[in-house]
Amino acid sequence: MKKILILGANSFAGTSFVNYLLKRKYKVFSTSRSSEKKDPFNIYKENINKENYQFNKIDINKKSDLKKINIIIIKNKIETLVDFGSQSMVGQSWETPEDWVRTNCLGKLNLVRELCKIKKIKYVRISTPEVYGNNTKKIKEDDRIIPSTPYAITQATADFFTYAYTKFKGLNSITLRFANFYGPGQQLFRIIPKTIMSVLKKKKISIHGDGSSSRSFIFSDDFCESILLAIRHWKKNEVYNISPTREISIIKLVRLICKLMKYDEKKLISYSKDRVGKDLRYMMSSKKANQEIKWRSKTSLENGLKKTIEWHVKNLKALEKLNSIYIHKK
Repeated sequence: MKKILILGANSFAGTSFVNYLLKRKYKVFSTSRSSEKKDPFNIYKENINKENYQFNKIDINKKSDLKKINIIIIKNKIETLVDFGSQSMVGQSWETPEDWVRTNCLGKLNLVRELCKIKKIKYVRISTPEVYGNNTKKIKEDDRIIPSTPYAITQATADFFTYAYTKFKGLNSITLRFANFYGPGQQLFRIIPKTIMSVLKKKKISIHGDGSSSRSFIFSDDFCESILLAIRHWKKNEVYNISPTREISIIKLVRLICKLMKYDEKKLISYSKDRVGKDLRYMMSSKKANQEIKWRSKTSLENGLKKTIEWHVKNLKALEKLNSIYIHKK
């Protein structure tokens, strides 16, 4: 049975990857600084048994906890660590940027230093296109990095630490930069679940600015598959952009969800002040990933949204009881 250690397993991406691995008969060792998710967000619950899953409460901001990560790796002879553990949320990073620095810079620096003690471990860093900043062309992996927000600056710093410690200090890593990922189990304050829930509850949704900012959205299964392919086709210290070719503005995305749910968009949409420093566009080229790790996006935006809508409808009673506002954790 193949073994993988996951940091930040309580994030939407981490939870999705746990579920993806368990379905494929992997043994998963997961960590998070908070307790395991509760229903309905614990989407891997039905696939757990005593043999294939182990959860550990670990905070990478605590050096004593970092040592526990190495103990888990050595004791269980784990070959790969996939790292989703970071402080997210772009807009909120302006309010207390020191919290983002603490986790995404200092926490990641201490993590990679600790991992350098274990030469064989493969470290998969999960990054973001936000590090590139606003762009009007398709971004390649070697394009200039110009982050626009505290969140993006800290993610870029973590990327640089990973690169430097791999090149000079014995870390064995790759970095994956993903388009916006979505699917069943995503936090309700994100744009896709927020829109779906607004339609189901017949409540207005506020769009930042005029909704013209443009993104690419990747379905959770396609996202998860790319990680396994990158591990399988391992090339030390490489960076890969992982993104579908389709690009869509936020306002068109909201309208598409309304269309799929057969709801009048005029009853749903309102507008609010745009976020400070928000990038209007970043569309990544995945040509390198297509060629080197043999990855292709398989799920169309329409089909991915339909699956996501179905999950929300199925779990609506439970979801209605939950907070749909982001709550910051230091």
